[in-house]
Parts: sequence; C-alpha cells; structure tokens
Amino acid sequence: MYCLDVPGSAEIRAKHVEAHKAYLSAAPFKILVSGPLLEDDNETINGSCFLIEAVDKAQLVNFNQNDPFMKAGVWQQVEIRHFAKWRDNR
Repeated sequence: MYCLDVPGSAEIRAKHVEAHKAYLSAAPFKILVSGPLLEDDNETINGSCFLIEAVDKAQLVNFNQNDPFMKAGVWQQVEIRHFAKWRDNR
C-alpha cells in the first residue's frame, strides 16, 4: 500500500500520528514493513508505505478507509497493489 500525503498536511499528520499507529497495531492482518515516505531531504514526510500480508485486497481497502490518517484527510492518494516476493535477503 502506497499513500501520498495532501501537500501541506504535515500539521494534520502530526495531530493524528498516535491514533494512526494505534490503529495499525490492531490490524487484522500482518504488516511486514511500514513507515513514512520522505522527500529528498530525508526529513520531510510526504506519505506512507506498507508491505502487508492480507487475505484479499477488499480487506485492505476497508481497513484503509477507517485509518485515522484517511479520515483526517492526510492522504491524497492511496494505491493498493499485489506484490510477489521473489527474493528476501534478510
């Protein structure tokens, strides 16, 4: 899941970040990796990225619609795509 922020939404993001983290902690699926996307300055947050193991896309769409960031208007665009792991170098 790849989410891009509404430009200028940093204040709204900061206000809802703890609720967002709590919501993710209660996810009904396994979040393998998650974190903010950054501008080239490596400091300014401009979105979020998740690698999720879920039953189906509908489950993710429903979960995303209730995320505090989505409800508060932090994300401008959300893409949910299938991913096939070919290699894992951990």
